[in-house]
Amino acid sequence: MVDTEKVLKETEDKLSERFKQIDDIAFKNQKKVLKAFIDCKVSSQCFAGTTGYGYDDVGRDTLAKVYAKVFGCEKAIVSPILTCGTHAISTVLYGLLRPRDIILSITGIPYDTLHETLFGKNNFSLEDLGVKYYQIDLNKDSTFKKEEIYKKVKKLKPKVVYLQRSRGYSERKALSPYDMKEIFDNIKSIYSDCFIVVDNCYGEFVDEIEPTDVGADVCVGSLIKNAGGGLAATGGYIVGSEKAIDSIASRYTNPSLKLEVGSYEMGYRLFYQGFFMAPHTVAQALKGTALVGQIMQDKGYRVIPSNDEKPQDIVKSVVFNTADELIKFVQTVQKVSAVDGYVLPLPWDMPGYKDKVIMAAGTFVGGSSIELSCDSPIRSPYIAYFQGGLTYEHVKAFAERLIELY
Repeated sequence: MVDTEKVLKETEDKLSERFKQIDDIAFKNQKKVLKAFIDCKVSSQCFAGTTGYGYDDVGRDTLAKVYAKVFGCEKAIVSPILTCGTHAISTVLYGLLRPRDIILSITGIPYDTLHETLFGKNNFSLEDLGVKYYQIDLNKDSTFKKEEIYKKVKKLKPKVVYLQRSRGYSERKALSPYDMKEIFDNIKSIYSDCFIVVDNCYGEFVDEIEPTDVGADVCVGSLIKNAGGGLAATGGYIVGSEKAIDSIASRYTNPSLKLEVGSYEMGYRLFYQGFFMAPHTVAQALKGTALVGQIMQDKGYRVIPSNDEKPQDIVKSVVFNTADELIKFVQTVQKVSAVDGYVLPLPWDMPGYKDKVIMAAGTFVGGSSIELSCDSPIRSPYIAYFQGGLTYEHVKAFAERLIELY
């Protein structure tokens, strides 16, 4: 009989230094967010909803200023009108790219749900509009192929250089903003007219800085991931330079309206409160994924990133030998969910994916991956992408099940 309490205590002892590091980063990010709230004069009137056109919507406009300040940017779009991360990223790409322009991805193929934005005939994709796509894969150790990137930028002169910070459904590690600076500086020295765009999903507040602090022109993400702090019920954000955001705003609404319209009758309190909570909530998720990763690593499974490495997103990948092992892990996540904990998830044909996907998401906000959740395509290698946890204690309850299960 396994002494679960003893194993948990021993595992937490191993992680004491990592937990301290996570808390230190959360404190620095909390102070940054707090300063932005104060400097932007957030008040209770910012929480009120609006209807109709939403002209002079102080809640919407102030929220955008808060995000811009936290990310060190000139302008931002933060809105429930952006339905998800994929929608927000697509809005950025359609806003910046024109026929015959080039997009160069320097982190390999983007996340599955973006493929139809990039490719295809008669589906209103960027390819349909005459945009050309090129990509450079990362090295096997998840580092940039620097010289190849610089040669391609010099030759192609791409309008957009695109990076995906997190790993999507791949085996690579998430990327650190610190490792992006040299790349961004050199790209801009070769071709200053390009826009560097970073899909920042799952990465917000994981480190002390964001990609916009090291030269990205645009950062984009979902509010039902890190930035929403588990409270935002929908939405996305786009932050960046004034030049980039003005161009994107023409696609977000239209060229004559840009950011002057967009109402939300429900009000903005949870968007503000969620963003304020985000540094702490992200820290809770990081502690939880570290705990789960350590348990699975100690049991002989490969985890990505290794628990000896500093994470750069809230995702912990666990590599299994068979589909059955993977499915059992995901189903166990669902069994400890506060919502729909009685439901048994099964692989299914999910919109936007080529393979069947199994997803455990017993969440208060549908599909929220800052909450305890796990998903995976059913394909080899069999990798469970585990993320989130509004409280460390919730993830710890899942960890108990793992100790008993494996």
